[in-house]
Amino acid sequence: MKFNDPHQIILRPIVTEKSDKAQQRSNQYTFQVALEANKIQIGEAVERIWGVRVKKVRTINMKPKPRRRGWVRGRTRMWKKAIVTLAEGETIEIV
Repeated sequence: MKFNDPHQIILRPIVTEKSDKAQQRSNQYTFQVALEANKIQIGEAVERIWGVRVKKVRTINMKPKPRRRGWVRGRTRMWKKAIVTLAEGETIEIV
């Protein structure tokens, strides 16, 4: 799929304890990305938004999980997670 804006690919950063440790230890940042985006598009989007060099991109399709609220059963939505490794010395300022 063709994306016009890199913000259509990178939807939001994922800030958890696990992603924070990966960020400090091995310079890896975690993002929620568009389902149709591939690794090349994700890497280019990160480079264009933050002006950094991307070393490697790993993606995971997160499957929906069952949820219940009283009698109503449902599922969470499917989404895609990308773990982006930056080149040595590069950083991204995430609030």
